Amino acid sequence: NTFESVALEWLKVRKKPVVIESSYERIKTRLENDIFPYLGSQPVDKIKPTELLETLRHVTDRGAIETAHRILSSCDAIFRYAIATGRAESSPARDLKDALTAVTPGEFAAITEPDDIGQLLRAIDAYKGTLTTRIALKLSALVFARPGELRRAKWADIYLTDKQGRYLVTKTDREQIVPLSHQAIALLEQIQMVTGDYEYVFPGARSNARPMSENAITAALRSMGYSGDQMTAHGFRTMASTRLNEMASHSQENLSWDADCIEVQLAHVTGRVRGVYNRGKYIKGRTDMMQTWADYLDELRAL
Repeated sequence: NTFESVALEWLKVRKKPVVIESSYERIKTRLENDIFPYLGSQPVDKIKPTELLETLRHVTDRGAIETAHRILSSCDAIFRYAIATGRAESSPARDLKDALTAVTPGEFAAITEPDDIGQLLRAIDAYKGTLTTRIALKLSALVFARPGELRRAKWADIYLTDKQGRYLVTKTDREQIVPLSHQAIALLEQIQMVTGDYEYVFPGARSNARPMSENAITAALRSMGYSGDQMTAHGFRTMASTRLNEMASHSQENLSWDADCIEVQLAHVTGRVRGVYNRGKYIKGRTDMMQTWADYLDELRAL
């Protein structure tokens, strides 16, 4: 009657046909990484709301707020299964939603679940708008720069031989290096044949002397059926941050990059990165991370 035993039984019951394989494995991995080490050996009917909340705060403390809410939802379903099978009388997860850090809605809404990311990438591949906008969408996912900095990218700042992009971060007034994955380079080489003679990588529709409209990416997302509460141009940054932090915290391998690499690549100057920030910091780890991220997106697209 331990929580882990009941959870695994619940997973087995749900695996077919309700939950597709990838979702089943993702839920199981979350429980194994974030719940079982703390509560797995406890009797399912003895777990208190405060214990579950404390456990979930290990997840929110690393910034994976949406993931914490999804884990809470799974836990509530497990406790309800325990009630239905006579092994518990109530769910300690039932009233915890408002006790967790809220998922930030609105302007920076983002897709962060792997299955949903894969669906978004396939929608971008099928986008019927201009080539310039479609490649801007693809690069938004790959390099996760701020939307304004991506649309204002200049060919003078792209160093394909060095496999890097360089630009001035508007919020910090510092030069930023963006290691370019093989996939990003291929896209830039493709768009270079169209816009390579212009100043901007993504020139505007009305004038080649101006960058792409600030609404172009948002309008493309809306045309693909994504509302403002689902995905935004800025959401590609949240998407990358969420998934990369999950990779770093759960990886069993010796990665060459960590949470600091993610923060520097996002051009954040916060926390313990603040005092050591410079344009070349963690460049080896960041280069490996950007290629890992691009390969991961290819895997999700193919699911």
